[in-house]
Amino acid sequence: MEADLPGRVQQTLTDYLQTRRDQSRELDAAFATAVDELVRFVLGGGKRIRPTFAWWGWRAAGGAADGPRAQAMLRAASSLELLQACALVHDDLIDDSDTRRGNPTVHQAFAALHRQQRWNGEDRQFGMAAAILLGDLALAWADDMLHASGLPPEAMARGLRPWRAMRTEVLAGQYLDLLGPVRGDETPQAALRIDELKSASYTVQRPLELGAELAGADETALEALRRFGSDIGVAFQLRDDLLGVFGDPEVTGKPAGDDLREGKRTLLIAEALESAQGQGDQDALDLLRGVLGDENLDEKRVEQSREALRRLGAVDAVERRITELTGTAMAALHGVGLAEPAASRLAELAVAVTDRNR
Repeated sequence: MEADLPGRVQQTLTDYLQTRRDQSRELDAAFATAVDELVRFVLGGGKRIRPTFAWWGWRAAGGAADGPRAQAMLRAASSLELLQACALVHDDLIDDSDTRRGNPTVHQAFAALHRQQRWNGEDRQFGMAAAILLGDLALAWADDMLHASGLPPEAMARGLRPWRAMRTEVLAGQYLDLLGPVRGDETPQAALRIDELKSASYTVQRPLELGAELAGADETALEALRRFGSDIGVAFQLRDDLLGVFGDPEVTGKPAGDDLREGKRTLLIAEALESAQGQGDQDALDLLRGVLGDENLDEKRVEQSREALRRLGAVDAVERRITELTGTAMAALHGVGLAEPAASRLAELAVAVTDRNR
Protein backbone atom coordinates (compact mmCIF):
# COMPACT_ATOMS: atom_id res chain seq x y z
CA MET A 1 0.00 0.00 0.00
CA GLU A 2 2.70 2.48 1.00
CA ALA A 3 4.66 1.99 -2.23
CA ASP A 4 1.98 3.98 -4.09
CA LEU A 5 -0.03 5.79 -1.47
CA PRO A 6 -1.35 8.52 -3.81
CA GLY A 7 -2.48 5.81 -6.22
CA ARG A 8 -4.33 3.98 -3.44
CA VAL A 9 -5.99 7.22 -2.39
CA GLN A 10 -7.02 7.84 -6.01
CA GLN A 11 -8.59 4.40 -6.29
CA THR A 12 -10.35 4.77 -2.95
CA LEU A 13 -11.81 8.10 -4.06
CA THR A 14 -12.79 6.66 -7.44
CA ASP A 15 -14.71 3.81 -5.81
CA TYR A 16 -16.45 6.08 -3.32
CA LEU A 17 -17.39 8.73 -5.86
CA GLN A 18 -18.74 6.14 -8.29
CA THR A 19 -21.15 4.97 -5.61
CA ARG A 20 -22.23 8.52 -4.81
CA ARG A 21 -22.57 9.32 -8.51
CA ASP A 22 -24.87 6.31 -8.97
CA GLN A 23 -26.96 7.49 -6.04
CA SER A 24 -27.15 10.94 -7.59
CA ARG A 25 -28.49 9.48 -10.84
CA GLU A 26 -31.36 7.97 -8.86
CA LEU A 27 -32.30 11.45 -7.69
CA ASP A 28 -32.17 13.17 -11.08
CA ALA A 29 -30.17 12.81 -14.29
CA ALA A 30 -29.39 16.54 -14.43
CA PHE A 31 -28.00 16.46 -10.89
CA ALA A 32 -25.86 13.45 -11.78
CA THR A 33 -24.43 15.43 -14.69
CA ALA A 34 -23.49 18.21 -12.27
CA VAL A 35 -21.95 15.65 -9.92
CA ASP A 36 -19.83 14.47 -12.85
CA GLU A 37 -18.09 17.85 -12.81
CA LEU A 38 -17.29 17.48 -9.12
CA VAL A 39 -15.98 13.95 -9.70
CA ARG A 40 -13.82 15.23 -12.56
CA PHE A 41 -12.46 17.96 -10.32
CA VAL A 42 -11.62 15.64 -7.42
CA LEU A 43 -10.06 12.90 -9.53
CA GLY A 44 -8.42 15.18 -12.09
CA GLY A 45 -5.34 16.23 -10.17
CA GLY A 46 -3.66 17.02 -6.90
CA LYS A 47 -0.76 15.46 -5.07
CA ARG A 48 -2.90 13.93 -2.28
CA ILE A 49 -0.76 15.70 0.31
CA ARG A 50 -3.38 15.73 3.06
CA PRO A 51 -4.21 12.01 2.95
CA THR A 52 -0.48 11.29 2.81
CA PHE A 53 0.19 13.25 6.00
CA ALA A 54 -2.83 11.65 7.67
CA TRP A 55 -1.55 8.18 6.75
CA TRP A 56 1.91 8.83 8.14
CA GLY A 57 0.42 10.34 11.28
CA TRP A 58 -1.42 7.04 11.67
CA ARG A 59 1.73 5.04 11.10
CA ALA A 60 3.82 7.29 13.38
CA ALA A 61 1.46 6.38 16.22
CA GLY A 62 1.74 2.66 15.53
CA GLY A 63 -1.18 2.21 13.14
CA ALA A 64 -1.25 -0.91 10.97
CA ALA A 65 0.32 -0.86 7.49
CA ASP A 66 -2.13 -3.38 6.04
CA GLY A 67 -5.24 -5.36 6.85
CA PRO A 68 -8.84 -4.25 7.48
CA ARG A 69 -7.92 -1.50 9.95
CA ALA A 70 -5.42 -0.02 7.49
CA GLN A 71 -8.03 -0.09 4.71
CA ALA A 72 -10.45 1.77 6.97
CA MET A 73 -7.76 4.35 7.71
CA LEU A 74 -7.13 4.78 3.99
CA ARG A 75 -10.81 5.62 3.50
CA ALA A 76 -10.70 8.08 6.39
CA ALA A 77 -7.56 9.74 5.02
CA SER A 78 -9.02 9.93 1.51
CA SER A 79 -11.99 11.91 2.82
CA LEU A 80 -9.61 14.84 3.26
CA GLU A 81 -9.51 15.20 -0.53
CA LEU A 82 -13.23 15.96 -0.53
CA LEU A 83 -12.69 18.63 2.11
CA GLN A 84 -9.91 19.98 -0.10
CA ALA A 85 -12.22 19.97 -3.11
CA CYS A 86 -14.75 22.07 -1.19
CA ALA A 87 -12.07 24.57 -0.22
CA LEU A 88 -10.66 24.83 -3.74
CA VAL A 89 -14.01 25.18 -5.50
CA HIS A 90 -15.06 27.95 -3.14
CA ASP A 91 -11.61 29.56 -3.15
CA ASP A 92 -11.62 29.74 -6.95
CA LEU A 93 -15.04 31.33 -6.81
CA ILE A 94 -13.99 33.90 -4.21
CA ASP A 95 -10.87 34.75 -6.23
CA ASP A 96 -12.80 34.61 -9.54
CA SER A 97 -10.07 32.38 -10.96
CA ASP A 98 -10.47 31.11 -14.52
CA THR A 99 -8.28 28.01 -14.31
CA ARG A 100 -7.21 25.35 -11.85
CA ARG A 101 -4.64 22.69 -12.77
CA GLY A 102 -4.76 23.92 -16.35
CA ASN A 103 -8.54 23.39 -16.65
CA PRO A 104 -11.52 25.74 -16.25
CA THR A 105 -12.55 26.25 -12.64
CA VAL A 106 -15.88 24.76 -11.62
CA HIS A 107 -17.79 28.05 -11.74
CA GLN A 108 -16.36 28.80 -15.17
CA ALA A 109 -17.25 25.32 -16.42
CA PHE A 110 -20.88 25.77 -15.41
CA ALA A 111 -21.01 29.28 -16.86
CA ALA A 112 -19.76 27.80 -20.15
CA LEU A 113 -22.39 25.05 -19.96
CA HIS A 114 -25.08 27.69 -19.48
CA ARG A 115 -23.92 29.50 -22.62
CA GLN A 116 -23.65 26.32 -24.67
CA GLN A 117 -27.17 25.25 -23.75
CA ARG A 118 -28.56 28.77 -24.32
CA TRP A 119 -30.38 28.62 -20.99
CA ASN A 120 -32.33 31.49 -19.53
CA GLY A 121 -30.74 34.00 -17.18
CA GLU A 122 -27.16 35.10 -16.62
CA ASP A 123 -24.42 32.55 -17.21
CA ARG A 124 -22.01 33.98 -14.61
CA GLN A 125 -24.59 33.84 -11.83
CA PHE A 126 -25.50 30.26 -12.73
CA GLY A 127 -21.84 29.23 -12.65
CA MET A 128 -21.32 30.83 -9.25
CA ALA A 129 -24.42 29.21 -7.76
CA ALA A 130 -23.53 25.76 -9.12
CA ALA A 131 -20.00 26.01 -7.71
CA ILE A 132 -21.29 26.93 -4.26
CA LEU A 133 -23.62 23.94 -4.25
CA LEU A 134 -20.99 21.49 -5.48
CA GLY A 135 -18.47 22.79 -2.95
CA ASP A 136 -21.06 22.22 -0.23
CA LEU A 137 -21.72 18.74 -1.59
CA ALA A 138 -18.01 17.91 -1.41
CA LEU A 139 -17.94 19.01 2.23
CA ALA A 140 -20.99 16.86 3.04
CA TRP A 141 -19.48 13.85 1.30
CA ALA A 142 -16.18 14.37 3.14
CA ASP A 143 -18.06 13.93 6.43
CA ASP A 144 -19.97 10.96 5.04
CA MET A 145 -16.80 9.24 3.84
CA LEU A 146 -15.01 9.75 7.15
CA HIS A 147 -17.90 8.38 9.21
CA ALA A 148 -18.36 5.42 6.86
CA SER A 149 -14.65 4.53 6.88
CA GLY A 150 -15.15 1.49 9.10
CA LEU A 151 -12.95 2.59 12.00
CA PRO A 152 -14.22 1.69 15.49
CA PRO A 153 -16.32 4.23 17.40
CA GLU A 154 -13.64 4.96 20.01
CA ALA A 155 -11.12 5.80 17.27
CA MET A 156 -13.66 8.00 15.48
CA ALA A 157 -14.37 9.88 18.70
CA ARG A 158 -10.69 10.77 18.96
CA GLY A 159 -10.36 11.61 15.26
CA LEU A 160 -13.29 13.99 15.28
CA ARG A 161 -11.37 16.43 17.51
CA PRO A 162 -8.88 17.50 14.83
CA TRP A 163 -11.46 17.04 12.05
CA ARG A 164 -13.87 19.53 13.60
CA ALA A 165 -11.10 21.97 14.46
CA MET A 166 -9.74 21.80 10.91
CA ARG A 167 -13.06 22.62 9.25
CA THR A 168 -13.54 25.71 11.39
CA GLU A 169 -9.94 26.88 11.13
CA VAL A 170 -9.83 26.79 7.34
CA LEU A 171 -12.99 28.90 7.15
CA ALA A 172 -11.60 31.33 9.71
CA GLY A 173 -8.45 31.66 7.62
CA GLN A 174 -10.51 32.19 4.48
CA TYR A 175 -12.50 34.96 6.16
CA LEU A 176 -9.35 36.69 7.38
CA ASP A 177 -8.01 36.42 3.85
CA LEU A 178 -11.07 38.32 2.65
CA LEU A 179 -10.90 40.82 5.49
CA GLY A 180 -7.25 41.81 5.12
CA PRO A 181 -7.53 43.70 1.81
CA VAL A 182 -10.70 45.59 2.74
CA ARG A 183 -9.17 46.67 6.06
CA GLY A 184 -5.91 47.52 4.34
CA ASP A 185 -3.94 45.26 6.69
CA GLU A 186 -0.59 44.73 4.96
CA THR A 187 1.43 43.51 7.94
CA PRO A 188 3.49 40.30 7.91
CA GLN A 189 1.73 39.27 11.14
CA ALA A 190 -1.67 39.27 9.43
CA ALA A 191 -0.33 37.29 6.47
CA LEU A 192 1.23 34.68 8.76
CA ARG A 193 -1.97 34.24 10.76
CA ILE A 194 -3.87 33.50 7.57
CA ASP A 195 -1.20 30.97 6.60
CA GLU A 196 -1.51 29.26 9.97
CA LEU A 197 -5.29 28.93 9.76
CA LYS A 198 -6.02 28.61 6.08
CA SER A 199 -3.11 26.43 5.03
CA ALA A 200 -1.00 24.95 7.83
CA SER A 201 -3.96 23.65 9.81
CA TYR A 202 -5.75 21.71 7.12
CA THR A 203 -2.80 20.88 4.91
CA VAL A 204 -0.41 19.30 7.40
CA GLN A 205 -1.09 19.79 11.11
CA ARG A 206 -4.68 18.57 11.42
CA PRO A 207 -4.32 15.70 8.89
CA LEU A 208 -1.32 14.48 10.89
CA GLU A 209 -3.31 14.76 14.10
CA LEU A 210 -6.27 13.00 12.52
CA GLY A 211 -4.17 9.99 11.61
CA ALA A 212 -2.37 9.94 14.94
CA GLU A 213 -5.60 10.27 16.96
CA LEU A 214 -7.25 7.49 14.96
CA ALA A 215 -4.28 5.26 15.82
CA GLY A 216 -4.44 6.16 19.53
CA ALA A 217 -1.28 8.31 19.85
CA ASP A 218 -0.21 9.48 23.29
CA GLU A 219 -0.02 13.18 24.12
CA THR A 220 3.77 13.39 23.69
CA ALA A 221 3.58 12.13 20.12
CA LEU A 222 0.56 14.31 19.37
CA GLU A 223 2.30 17.46 20.58
CA ALA A 224 5.40 16.70 18.50
CA LEU A 225 3.27 16.12 15.42
CA ARG A 226 1.33 19.33 16.05
CA ARG A 227 4.53 21.39 16.19
CA PHE A 228 5.97 19.65 13.16
CA GLY A 229 2.73 20.02 11.22
CA SER A 230 2.23 23.68 12.06
CA ASP A 231 5.72 24.72 10.99
CA ILE A 232 5.81 22.60 7.85
CA GLY A 233 2.29 23.71 6.93
CA VAL A 234 3.27 27.39 7.04
CA ALA A 235 6.48 26.66 5.13
CA PHE A 236 4.42 24.81 2.51
CA GLN A 237 2.18 27.85 2.04
CA LEU A 238 5.13 30.23 1.83
CA ARG A 239 6.58 28.08 -0.95
CA ASP A 240 3.19 28.20 -2.65
CA ASP A 241 3.20 32.00 -2.36
CA LEU A 242 6.55 32.19 -4.13
CA LEU A 243 5.28 29.89 -6.87
CA GLY A 244 2.16 32.02 -7.21
CA VAL A 245 4.36 34.85 -8.46
CA PHE A 246 7.47 33.14 -9.83
CA GLY A 247 6.13 29.70 -10.86
CA ASP A 248 6.07 28.36 -14.41
CA PRO A 249 2.46 28.35 -15.75
CA GLU A 250 3.20 25.12 -17.64
CA VAL A 251 3.91 23.48 -14.29
CA THR A 252 1.57 25.28 -11.87
CA GLY A 253 -1.45 25.23 -14.20
CA LYS A 254 -2.17 28.91 -13.49
CA PRO A 255 -1.21 32.05 -15.45
CA ALA A 256 2.07 33.77 -14.54
CA GLY A 257 1.63 36.12 -11.60
CA ASP A 258 -1.95 35.00 -10.95
CA ASP A 259 -1.60 35.65 -7.21
CA LEU A 260 -0.94 39.30 -8.04
CA ARG A 261 -4.06 39.52 -10.20
CA GLU A 262 -6.08 37.97 -7.40
CA GLY A 263 -4.71 40.57 -4.98
CA LYS A 264 -3.40 38.04 -2.45
CA ARG A 265 -1.77 39.74 0.56
CA THR A 266 0.80 37.02 1.15
CA LEU A 267 3.82 37.21 3.43
CA LEU A 268 5.89 37.78 0.29
CA ILE A 269 3.91 40.93 -0.48
CA ALA A 270 3.80 42.05 3.16
CA GLU A 271 7.58 41.77 3.48
CA ALA A 272 8.07 43.76 0.28
CA LEU A 273 5.68 46.53 1.34
CA GLU A 274 7.26 46.78 4.78
CA SER A 275 10.73 46.97 3.21
CA ALA A 276 9.63 49.61 0.68
CA GLN A 277 8.10 51.72 3.45
CA GLY A 278 11.27 51.44 5.51
CA GLN A 279 13.39 52.50 2.55
CA GLY A 280 11.01 55.25 1.49
CA ASP A 281 10.70 53.60 -1.93
CA GLN A 282 7.45 55.15 -3.13
CA ASP A 283 7.85 53.81 -6.66
CA ALA A 284 7.93 50.23 -5.39
CA LEU A 285 4.95 50.87 -3.12
CA ASP A 286 2.95 52.33 -6.01
CA LEU A 287 3.93 49.45 -8.28
CA LEU A 288 3.02 46.68 -5.86
CA ARG A 289 -0.20 48.26 -4.66
CA GLY A 290 -1.12 48.95 -8.27
CA VAL A 291 -0.69 45.38 -9.50
CA LEU A 292 -2.54 43.73 -6.61
CA GLY A 293 -6.02 42.88 -7.79
CA ASP A 294 -5.43 44.11 -11.35
CA GLU A 295 -7.26 41.56 -13.50
CA ASN A 296 -5.67 42.98 -16.65
CA LEU A 297 -2.13 42.69 -15.36
CA ASP A 298 0.21 41.96 -18.29
CA GLU A 299 3.48 40.04 -18.38
CA LYS A 300 5.59 43.21 -18.43
CA ARG A 301 4.19 44.45 -15.11
CA VAL A 302 4.38 40.95 -13.65
CA GLU A 303 8.11 40.96 -14.40
CA GLN A 304 8.51 44.46 -12.95
CA SER A 305 6.81 43.23 -9.78
CA ARG A 306 9.11 40.22 -9.60
CA GLU A 307 12.14 42.47 -9.90
CA ALA A 308 10.81 44.71 -7.11
CA LEU A 309 10.15 41.73 -4.84
CA ARG A 310 13.71 40.52 -5.34
CA ARG A 311 15.26 43.98 -4.95
CA LEU A 312 13.36 44.72 -1.75
CA GLY A 313 14.62 41.48 -0.19
CA ALA A 314 11.15 39.96 0.16
CA VAL A 315 12.05 36.77 -1.71
CA ASP A 316 15.13 36.21 0.45
CA ALA A 317 13.12 36.93 3.60
CA VAL A 318 10.50 34.32 2.70
CA GLU A 319 13.17 31.78 1.75
CA ARG A 320 14.84 32.31 5.15
CA ARG A 321 11.51 31.84 6.90
CA ILE A 322 10.94 28.57 5.02
CA THR A 323 14.39 27.34 6.05
CA GLU A 324 13.83 28.31 9.70
CA LEU A 325 10.40 26.68 9.86
CA THR A 326 11.70 23.50 8.25
CA GLY A 327 14.49 23.39 10.83
CA THR A 328 12.19 23.78 13.84
CA ALA A 329 9.78 21.23 12.37
CA MET A 330 12.58 18.69 12.00
CA ALA A 331 13.70 19.32 15.58
CA ALA A 332 10.17 18.61 16.83
CA LEU A 333 9.96 15.47 14.71
CA HIS A 334 13.24 14.03 15.95
CA GLY A 335 12.63 15.01 19.57
CA VAL A 336 10.35 12.04 20.24
CA GLY A 337 10.55 8.37 19.35
CA LEU A 338 8.00 8.11 16.56
CA ALA A 339 7.56 4.73 14.90
CA GLU A 340 9.52 3.93 11.76
CA PRO A 341 9.28 4.12 8.82
CA ALA A 342 6.91 7.01 9.57
CA ALA A 343 9.52 9.30 11.14
CA SER A 344 11.77 9.02 8.10
CA ARG A 345 8.90 9.44 5.65
CA LEU A 346 7.67 12.56 7.43
CA ALA A 347 11.16 14.05 7.24
CA GLU A 348 11.23 13.32 3.51
CA LEU A 349 7.78 14.84 3.04
CA ALA A 350 8.86 17.98 4.86
CA VAL A 351 11.57 18.53 2.28
CA ALA A 352 9.30 17.58 -0.62
CA VAL A 353 6.58 20.13 0.19
CA THR A 354 8.90 23.01 1.07
CA ASP A 355 11.63 22.63 -1.55
CA ARG A 356 9.74 22.20 -4.80
CA ASN A 357 9.32 23.86 -8.19
CA ARG A 358 5.59 23.34 -8.51
